[in-house]
Amino acid sequence: MTINQITIVMYHYVRELQYTRYPKIKALLISEFKEQLTYLEKFYQFVTVNDCIDAIYSNVELPSNAILLTFDDAYIDHYNTVFPILEEKGIQGCFFPPAKSILNHKVLDVNKIHFLLASISDINNLLDNLFDCLEKYRSEFSLKSNDYYFSKLAQANRFDSKEIIFIKRLLQVELEEEIRNLILDDLFYKYVTNDEGAFSRELYMDINQIKCMVQNGMYIGSHGYDHYFLDNLSPDKQEKEINLSLQFLKKVGSPIDNWVMNYPYGVYNNSLIDIIRKKNCKFALTTKVGIASLSKDNAFTLERLDTNDLPKVANTRANKWTRKTVN
Repeated sequence: MTINQITIVMYHYVRELQYTRYPKIKALLISEFKEQLTYLEKFYQFVTVNDCIDAIYSNVELPSNAILLTFDDAYIDHYNTVFPILEEKGIQGCFFPPAKSILNHKVLDVNKIHFLLASISDINNLLDNLFDCLEKYRSEFSLKSNDYYFSKLAQANRFDSKEIIFIKRLLQVELEEEIRNLILDDLFYKYVTNDEGAFSRELYMDINQIKCMVQNGMYIGSHGYDHYFLDNLSPDKQEKEINLSLQFLKKVGSPIDNWVMNYPYGVYNNSLIDIIRKKNCKFALTTKVGIASLSKDNAFTLERLDTNDLPKVANTRANKWTRKTVN
């Protein structure tokens, strides 16, 4: 049996930061995106979602330097900037919208946090305000001490300081949904805006733009409905999330008989894999760092590289990740 290796690259914001209201957002500059594409064109062969499905289920051999480009969260950057560049080059991009944000004009928790962090000059001020919010709701929701949460959650990773990780983990997963929404809304309204609907329309693609991309050869897959940490949900709630997401894919004209899952936050569990497999999902993407091997055995736990793992200068020599797949 042929085991195909593939480099799957993950992108989020692609924008010229210096011309935006939030220059502190962690984004790939448009100039860097173009340079990186030139680098990738030099060393890799671009493939499509259908190529990957054929490799997994029909034993079709991909080139050893196959690459697939994925774009999370349906930012307007993807329609205004990424889509025209890829279309001109004949490259299929794979885009993963969180359906609720598109349909109901809600800003994802993860994005509220991004723009909170981009709106402050001193992380300690934000921490103080966050601790004040915990105090405000402590009795009502039986919250633990500030020190407890900070000691448990504040652990730096390869991209963020321990303070930023603390804020993200507390407001995305540690607290119950009701209280974390209350706190996050308090902070978002204080630092960013009190008009979430208008902000959402500015941040994300709309449904007609997504339909346009489908009609012009781009791939649209599932990124959940509410963009929850799906491994924290019961199987019944997982299935509801997937069903709502598939309804959205059908609405925009994307296939629901051979579709792709992109786990929000990269997390999953066995019950979720069982659900999506039964609903004709063909493969699924994580945020685990690595080169993916396409096979039926690991089709639902595929690794990706972040854009920052690959050079953003066209004339750079092959880096360590490129050398793993390029002969």
